[in-house]
Order: sequence, then structure tokens, then C-alpha cells
Amino acid sequence: MKPNPDNRKDNVEKIQFNIDSTIKNIRLADKMISKTDDPKTRKALEEKNERREDALSYMRSEIKDEAQSRENNYK
Repeated sequence: MKPNPDNRKDNVEKIQFNIDSTIKNIRLADKMISKTDDPKTRKALEEKNERREDALSYMRSEIKDEAQSRENNYK
């Protein structure tokens, strides 16, 4: 069996979808943080949001690379 060829045509859109979803999850978690009285829950959500922020930085860098590659016709 041959492996599937590398198809990067929609990578920018996929990464942007992931960025949008991550931002949405950060906002939802922030709302939960403001409403909860449980310190354990608050801490867990805050830590998760920190990881999400780190992931956003990586995804934003990745989307720039993919957009630039797209402009250069993936050479």
C-alpha cells in the first residue's frame, strides 16, 4: 500500500479552526472560573487555560508558516 500524499491545501483553515476552538474554550473556562467556589476546580481550569495559551502561540506560529508556504506554492 502506498501512503497518502501530503496534502497541505487546507492546513491554514484547519489550524484557524483549532485556534478559534481554543479561544472559545478559554472563554468558557474563564466563565466557569468566575462562577466556581471550588479552589481545586478553579486551579485546574486556570492551569488548563495556561496550556491553551501556550498552544495558541504555537498554532499562530504554525499558521504563519503554512500561509507563507501556501504563497510560495508549497516549495
